[in-house]
Amino acid sequence: MLSLRILEIIFPLLAITGIGYLYGRRQRPGMDVANQLNMEIFLPALIFSALSSRSFDVPTYGPVAFAALLVVIGSGLLAWPFVRASRAAVKTFVPPLMFSNAGNMGLPLMLLAFGEAGLPAALVMFLVETFLHFTLGIYILDHRAKLAAVFRQPMVIAAALGVAVSFSGVQLNATLALPIEMLGNVSIPLMLFSLGVRLADADLGEWRIGLAAAIAAPLTGVALALAVVPMLGLQGRLAGVVILFGALPPAVLNFMLSEKYQQEPAKVASIVILGNLFALVSIPLTLAYVLPRYG
Repeated sequence: MLSLRILEIIFPLLAITGIGYLYGRRQRPGMDVANQLNMEIFLPALIFSALSSRSFDVPTYGPVAFAALLVVIGSGLLAWPFVRASRAAVKTFVPPLMFSNAGNMGLPLMLLAFGEAGLPAALVMFLVETFLHFTLGIYILDHRAKLAAVFRQPMVIAAALGVAVSFSGVQLNATLALPIEMLGNVSIPLMLFSLGVRLADADLGEWRIGLAAAIAAPLTGVALALAVVPMLGLQGRLAGVVILFGALPPAVLNFMLSEKYQQEPAKVASIVILGNLFALVSIPLTLAYVLPRYG
């Protein structure tokens, strides 16, 4: 049954995030070190392992990367006139609608929905969005920011090395590949647990703008994905990954950057938190559409 399949996909996400939430409420742990390790060690290991172990052909994953680019930038363009009309701050409202939770929620969701075969496409979209977030996203917040540092990000380096190994045709020795794969396996559950801990600190004082963004993000994202999929000729799992990507809620990183650049972090926190809570509705609905057609 479709409903049972959706539950099988959603339940692990909810369970691990829920454990993180309960632990966060009880212990109030500092996740800074764990998140840093995930961004600099575990997630780069996952990216390298996934990309280097497969034949990475541009005709297959090039359109997926372009789809991610169109969905991210298109979401910002669709949000811009609405934000200006509502007199909300562009720097506060636009980035959360552009940059979705493709890491914490997207990667485990794609893995559970499409299996290992869907993971490379999910990683490609995640990398495109991450690159845009650390360049265009930071530029929106601060036009004077230096963006060259994005090329020193461990995830970007790991992706470049993974694709290089794939293109070279070199098969990594199992003794070397196994510890990298094991490190990568830490990243996805740690992302979900960290998301739960972050939700435990929820402050919904700015719930109105948060609710508006929570509804707008998946609507604009899915609408753009549905337009992009036939335009780029994507089919099967690749099409499903792109549509699910469009349905993802705002990324937690939006809040972290709003704090760093002092851009109304309380409002951005409400957008992120309510967006991720609204995903309990938007993700199952999107899965109900995607799985019979592309699963």
